[in-house]
Amino acid sequence: MASSKPFVPALDAQNGDPDKDTIYDFPRDLVGYGRHPSHPHWPGDAKIAVSFVINYEEVPPPLTFPPFPPLTPLTHPQGAERSVLNGDAQSESSLHEQSGDRPGRIGERAINVESDYEYGSRVGIWRLLNLFEAHKMPITCFAVGQALEKNPEVAMALMSGGHEVASHAYRWIDYHAMEPEIEKEYIQRQLNTVKGLTGEYPGGWYYGRLSPRSRALVWEVYKELGTPLLWESDSYCDDLPYWVDVPAEKDVEKPEGMLMIPYTYDNNDLKFHSTTGAFSPQAFFEYLQSAFDVLLAEGYAGTPKMMTIGLHCRIIGKAGRFMALKRFVEYLSSRPQGEVWVTRRDSIARHWREQYPYQKGKM
Repeated sequence: MASSKPFVPALDAQNGDPDKDTIYDFPRDLVGYGRHPSHPHWPGDAKIAVSFVINYEEVPPPLTFPPFPPLTPLTHPQGAERSVLNGDAQSESSLHEQSGDRPGRIGERAINVESDYEYGSRVGIWRLLNLFEAHKMPITCFAVGQALEKNPEVAMALMSGGHEVASHAYRWIDYHAMEPEIEKEYIQRQLNTVKGLTGEYPGGWYYGRLSPRSRALVWEVYKELGTPLLWESDSYCDDLPYWVDVPAEKDVEKPEGMLMIPYTYDNNDLKFHSTTGAFSPQAFFEYLQSAFDVLLAEGYAGTPKMMTIGLHCRIIGKAGRFMALKRFVEYLSSRPQGEVWVTRRDSIARHWREQYPYQKGKM
């Protein structure tokens, strides 16, 4: 008879990671800066750096013409959010108004989900950009490549508005089960797509649904293209940027490392669609304000930090929630001049690289 006792690993059990000691094996760091974090010396002696991030993931109905000459077809179907219109087996089930990760029926469109996503590209993105530009606050856009392809006007607006177009991968899908050579093809497609729309490769990258191999593959593709990877944001572990060693540079004479600029799941409007959040607009504003006030106080105490706010066009872009963001932006605008540095992530990365150049084995 099989035992009903739960599995308990042995003391000092061996590392079971299949990527151990490979180029994909980025080690964990549970210590970080400790009690005495590095002083960032933000420009103008600002007490806090604030980074607003808009996740642009929406794919509206296909255009009747390509925004630029098509690239070599991918091995796998295309699409940002999952849709049978783009070759997927079923439609998207995450982060929409009836969210709960209930998958769509195989082979059929989920019209309500498609329409909810379309709100973000038709209405939400413009409401957000109008707000930030009215307050002269540059933002970083985590842009899904195919979403920009389907609505190139957004790419043009981001560039003309002085914002940063960063990478959110070519498709907003889970990369865990993807073979490395296929994932690398997606990375290459994304970089070429963003350059084709904006004239330059994105200097920063955030997956969200990355595989254990993703960071190494991103680093590899940037190296092959000879273009700098200024920052990577698949991290949630700090209130300051930090350096990590790249396993593939283990025996390189002059390693360059990878600069991590942590992202956030808590100062993020995804809480409106999460069972761990379910915020009202007032509660969301209060949460952002509380996080800002604590970090600002630490800045005045001599250890300035950074704060990231994650946004989605189809979530905070809805009128009922938008007021919370508007109130918070106005709250920042009311602060004394020079106290807050609202900026793009590439500006934070360049500042950090100047203040704290990479040293192997050090943050």
